[in-house]
Amino acid sequence: MSIVRSKTSLSTLPVTLADVRAASERVAGAVLDTPFAPSQTLGTITGAEVWLKFENQQFTASFKERGALNRLATLTDAERSAGVIAMSAGNHAQGVAYHARRLNVPATIVMPAWTPTIKVENTRSHGATVILEGQSLEDAARFARSYGNDHGLTFIHPYDDAAVIAGQGTVALEMLARRPELDTLIIPIGGGGLIAGMAVAAKALNPDIRIIGVEAQLYPSMLNAVKGSSLPVGGDTLAEGIAVTHPGAIARAIIDQLVDDIVLVSEADLERAITLLITIEKTVVEGAGAAGLAAMLADTHRYKGRKVGLVLCGGNIDTRLLASVLTRELARDGRLSRLAIDIPDRPGQLARVAGVIGDAGSNVVEVYHQRVFTDVPAKGTELHLVVETRDSAHLSHVVEELRRAGYVVIVKGSGAR
Repeated sequence: MSIVRSKTSLSTLPVTLADVRAASERVAGAVLDTPFAPSQTLGTITGAEVWLKFENQQFTASFKERGALNRLATLTDAERSAGVIAMSAGNHAQGVAYHARRLNVPATIVMPAWTPTIKVENTRSHGATVILEGQSLEDAARFARSYGNDHGLTFIHPYDDAAVIAGQGTVALEMLARRPELDTLIIPIGGGGLIAGMAVAAKALNPDIRIIGVEAQLYPSMLNAVKGSSLPVGGDTLAEGIAVTHPGAIARAIIDQLVDDIVLVSEADLERAITLLITIEKTVVEGAGAAGLAAMLADTHRYKGRKVGLVLCGGNIDTRLLASVLTRELARDGRLSRLAIDIPDRPGQLARVAGVIGDAGSNVVEVYHQRVFTDVPAKGTELHLVVETRDSAHLSHVVEELRRAGYVVIVKGSGAR
């Protein structure tokens, strides 16, 4: 269901097209005008014309640089000399730290105590002082404001700041400069800064363009705020970059007026989108960066025939998590499966089973025997195999060949659709 609203003048909003254009001039040359390219294959899958904005190719691998730099550029001389403070567990931290060092502005970043070491070290590598404080982003934010007040530092909010929002809006300026005929933008929502800034720019340039926001199903905080719903918020999501409990007030005021709808995406949709972007576009995104594509995959009928712009808003994903996502998707596609096979506990049986599997064109990835925790007779054993197949149909063929050879086979793990 779309958002219902009364008409408003764009000039009365807390951020205007003039603000976004001014931000574009400030950040020009210091942040990338990232590639904006079509994806023929994703277009075929979704039935739409799909254009991808590769914000994961920024130096710190996130669009957050834009808003951070624009806010830093608006500091007074006294504020620049005193320094800034920010709260973030990832992308905003790196964006502020990187550009603060470029501008010779002292930067302090407060991160929750649980922040992964790699993100802490990446932020420190940009010259910022990092303070680990609190067990939540809200705890870190409270400490950052208090510490900043005590030390005369300017607080740079990750999303609830008009200058930050204007900086994020420059993404839409670049997209529509290349493709003014776009009729739909699908944009991730965390705190709301990116979609608010982009909506201001896009609706000013083309009032008929549709702006669709995307939240992780576990964190529907902006949807709750805008639509008056009370869906539960919280949990471990792959899209931690948009896992925000309390969205920005400034962003909400803009979203109330300019965003046409907010949709939710499941963890499985996010995983599939990440995998498709790697396998098709050869580009790595984090969960939040895949949210727009995930929304299209979840409801292809809605976007059929449309000219859609997606923002790959970040690429900072833990490599171990990425490996897990790719492996899980192989299982869902029936390309990686776990089989349990009852065999006599005699020499040569493993080789015979492997021969049947090999002759069927499959590959054995892992193997182990279960002799204790099983119901098979004492002179038998349960052979557990992880096999690689082309697809679900090929898996069925492999299982059938094993059964033809006289084996009892159970498919223990396969997420084939």
